[in-house]
Amino acid sequence: MEKRWKIIETDDTKVEDLHDALGINRTFCQLLVSRGIDTYDKAKAFFRMNAEQLHDPFLMKDMDIAITRIKEAIDKEENIMLYGDYDVDGTTSVALVFNFFKHFYDKISYYIPNRFKEGYGISEQGIAHAIEHKIGLIVTLDCGIKSVELVSKAKESNIDTIICDHHFPGDELPDAYAILNPKRKDCTYPYKELCGCGVGYKLISAYAQQEEKPDEWRDEFLDLLATAIAADIVPITGENRVLAHLGLLKANENPCLPLQALKEVSSVERNMSIRDLVFIIGPRVNAAGRMDDAKKAVELFNEKDTETAKAMAKALDEQNKDRVLLDKSITQEAIELMEQANEHSTVVYNENWHKGIVGIVASRLIEKKYRPTIVLTESNGMITGSARSIHGFNLFEGLNACSDLLENFGGHFYAAGLTMKKENLEEFKSRFDAIVATEVTAEQFIPELKIDAELNFEQVNFNFLEIIEQFSPHGPGNLSPVFVTRNVTDHRHFCKVVNDKHIRFVLRQWDQSETLNGIGFQMAEKIDIVKESQTFDVVYHLERNVWRDKESLQLRVLDIRKNGSRDNCGE
Repeated sequence: MEKRWKIIETDDTKVEDLHDALGINRTFCQLLVSRGIDTYDKAKAFFRMNAEQLHDPFLMKDMDIAITRIKEAIDKEENIMLYGDYDVDGTTSVALVFNFFKHFYDKISYYIPNRFKEGYGISEQGIAHAIEHKIGLIVTLDCGIKSVELVSKAKESNIDTIICDHHFPGDELPDAYAILNPKRKDCTYPYKELCGCGVGYKLISAYAQQEEKPDEWRDEFLDLLATAIAADIVPITGENRVLAHLGLLKANENPCLPLQALKEVSSVERNMSIRDLVFIIGPRVNAAGRMDDAKKAVELFNEKDTETAKAMAKALDEQNKDRVLLDKSITQEAIELMEQANEHSTVVYNENWHKGIVGIVASRLIEKKYRPTIVLTESNGMITGSARSIHGFNLFEGLNACSDLLENFGGHFYAAGLTMKKENLEEFKSRFDAIVATEVTAEQFIPELKIDAELNFEQVNFNFLEIIEQFSPHGPGNLSPVFVTRNVTDHRHFCKVVNDKHIRFVLRQWDQSETLNGIGFQMAEKIDIVKESQTFDVVYHLERNVWRDKESLQLRVLDIRKNGSRDNCGE
């Protein structure tokens, strides 16, 4: 897929001022300014993250009310039920909050809805379960903000609900006892981008603060919180970046038992990064809810016996292997249907597709055809599925504009879930495509590759890399720095295709002696540019490669193009 190259523009005056204040390489100052770090104090906070940078949890609207109600439930020995979503964010949220309260209160349980039988959010079955088990207080985690009717139904049965969520609220808020959601319009909490597990962490932080509970109880699962931040693809800026940093420290120095078991079954021995949490740990946790029952992930998170935890992690690993095979099969079928989709969006449907896989398939289709994409299947007599978006199109608002055709929907700017009646499918396809056509320009249908700075290979060394590594943890809002180098050659024709898919590079800038190795995944179709061009330009991440205990610099190549093709390059 062709990409637009765009060098990120920065304010030269701010870059020079920061250079004067910090006395470091101007390229690093450029990277900082592009991330909103333009003063000495901001740079110090960026590079020296610590728990003191976290906001007071009581700044979140309704936090004081929620803590008072939980304390009352404990004093009265009421039954408390945690209600979590079935994805990584939801299951880690439940584990985090459940294990905190289990240290001092036994009358607490949890409920995870079945993806296939109940769907997303609070369900009729969930409320029936609460009534049957004489629950006095429900605390939702990573769900509930749009469950107006079911929260009212719980209230009619004398069950109070505290909602902890981070999804966009609808026009009407549920009649809950308390609603903790930094995205609600009347909440002045300083950071709006917490994941569901992050909101859960603020809840137990507030309780620990007010009731003087030990910090180690609050922070027992910080590494699972980092996993939720990574897997839910929320911005890794501000408070999320601090929490991810603290969670990664725990993951690498003293991981909780379930994370250690998942690392072992995944054969991960190195220090983990956000990328590892996204692509190695996250899929194995998600496999429980996608293929079977998400309660199995929570059961692993709650396990205290080492051997049992290993066996449970192995079972999730096996389910993930099954998920990978199913993913490939459905993706191929969806690609064939994609050719018949509308011009501006991709909406594909097959009643036999596995409901737990459609979100992954939607992401795969965007890699093939860069369009807002919805993959649908049938469940319980309804059409249901997952949606993924492209840069510049607010998926949540797009679905909201079709809400009269939908039975239920919810999500974020870039990801959402939805359910509709079968008879509404064709009209939905047409209207959704028209909305996309109105909101997205022709240029936005070409994926943009944002480049932080231009480098010469002579600037690249381990000292340079060590500073780049301090920009981590990376994610939306703080992506791994992307560089471009011009006038590069295939050194001694060493570049080659491996496994019919990837390119192994040995590159040299035409007027320099230094060479650098690189790898370009899924780039085999561009080998002709390398072999036929006298010089070309290359875009890449800079990373550390370890092979047989030897470290080397490596370029993770993202794109290449013939030298001189500088259109759409910000120049």
